[in-house]
Amino acid sequence: MAFSTGNDSGGPMAEINVTPLVDVMLVLLIIFMITAPLMSHKVQVDLPEANLDNRDTTAPPTPPINIAVEDNGNLYWNDEPVTKDLLESRLSIEAQKTPQPQINVRGDKTTKYRIVSEVVQIAQAQGMRKVGFMALKEPR
Repeated sequence: MAFSTGNDSGGPMAEINVTPLVDVMLVLLIIFMITAPLMSHKVQVDLPEANLDNRDTTAPPTPPINIAVEDNGNLYWNDEPVTKDLLESRLSIEAQKTPQPQINVRGDKTTKYRIVSEVVQIAQAQGMRKVGFMALKEPR
């Protein structure tokens, strides 16, 4: 019920009755305080344990192999010129090693992607699983 301020003109009041609003907000606060801890339950998951004792620590990691491709089709194996046939034979030898080295393919700015794609397809056809691309970091 609204209280008058002494002006009994019978017109509408310009003040808002905030008592019901405060009551509703307190009830909502109590509800959230009770339900919030219940919502933060954790799910228990049995994770497998890693067995690091079975690793072969005698084999050192193999260095990556860099294959450079020029726009005219020249290929370089770690900066040594090779032909496509020699590239295939070297890749088939490297594919049989355990662990396999990573193949990094880099091309000139003017090299067509078709030529780079052929080198990647040759590497994958020989059984290489880790084939990536190299690029230079942009200067700032």
